[in-house]
Amino acid sequence: MKATAIPSKKCKICLITPAPSYSRKGNRVTALRWARILRELGYRVAIEQEYQGQRCDLMVALHARRSHASIARFRGEHPNLPLILALTGTDLYGDIHTDASAQESLELADRFILLQPAGVDELPQSMHDKARIIYQSVKPPPGEFSPKQDAFEV
Repeated sequence: MKATAIPSKKCKICLITPAPSYSRKGNRVTALRWARILRELGYRVAIEQEYQGQRCDLMVALHARRSHASIARFRGEHPNLPLILALTGTDLYGDIHTDASAQESLELADRFILLQPAGVDELPQSMHDKARIIYQSVKPPPGEFSPKQDAFEV
């Protein structure tokens, strides 16, 4: 990784997602959740659909293929700033095996975020050390849970 220091709480994170702001699909929901968590930790976060040269101290990009232009631009303009790539299911089980832009995104990123450990097996062996697993979870609802006896609830 080019920049090894933990970013200060005052740093600005550009969170790039290919999903438009009105979307309620996975990438946008993930970006919104991660932005909320990072803000709660004291970071400044801007969610963008595309990196257009705005100032930030590090980039987190969701989706290797669809965020490739943003990844390439950020890396070109900021070769020494951290670039983290969150690999989606579409990346791991499709694009990184067949798409040149997704493969280049892997090369340009300093670290990968994966949401489950089996995803590492989809990466080239030479890139396993870039991967970090983040297990996502939800907070339990408030109050006490009493399961119904006559129904299966999820």
